[in-house]
Amino acid sequence: MAVLVGSGLGAFALTPASAGASAPVTAAVTTTVVTKAAAASCATGKYQKQVEGYLKQLGGYGTVTVDGKQSPADCAAIIKFQKRFGIQPAKGLAGPTTFDVAKRLAATKTAACKAKKKGITFCVDLTNQTTWVMKNGAVYVKPTVTRTGYKGYRTPAGTFTINKRTKKEWSDPYEVWLPYWQRFIGGRGFHQTTTYIHDKWRGSHGCVNLLQQDAQKYWSIGKIGMTVKVFGRRPGT
Repeated sequence: MAVLVGSGLGAFALTPASAGASAPVTAAVTTTVVTKAAAASCATGKYQKQVEGYLKQLGGYGTVTVDGKQSPADCAAIIKFQKRFGIQPAKGLAGPTTFDVAKRLAATKTAACKAKKKGITFCVDLTNQTTWVMKNGAVYVKPTVTRTGYKGYRTPAGTFTINKRTKKEWSDPYEVWLPYWQRFIGGRGFHQTTTYIHDKWRGSHGCVNLLQQDAQKYWSIGKIGMTVKVFGRRPGT
């Protein structure tokens, strides 16, 4: 009978002399040890099954089994999702923030933007606090998270056009730099967030806050005159 020595991924087996020096260590035993160790590296969160379901629906994060039980594959998928959307800490725990972000993205209906049939349309769903880009009526950049104006500074709904672009804009009233600035109405526009985007109590003064990678992507696509469609209403505003 093989005896396991050590713990985690470094566990190995010793075979008693009576079994013969050439007795093989079964693949089943090794696989079991590795699987348990890998699963233990991620705790099972309160919203495990819900997050598994949303990630399976969204696709692109790896193989996910919707059973409410953490596995190495589930762990890897959740970490990949958390890193993509700037969720901290990105350790695979299906907590309230991961659940909220996944739920909002899964609830986003890209057709609701009613984008133009030709050209680029930047879409902002205030209700789900998500944003994406359409090109010639099809999804060009998949939905990502955003944070818009909070109560008293609600981001207005409507159809606008980008009318100013600055790689780094200085905000006089709020004394802060706005990276990847693309204005579309008044003093409101797209820009990289300067705070943790998942703090639900925070909000912008009407701008559409983006994660750095999304702000950079939007900047690379945007041009003066491009369409921005904003619809819905941020909860609580």
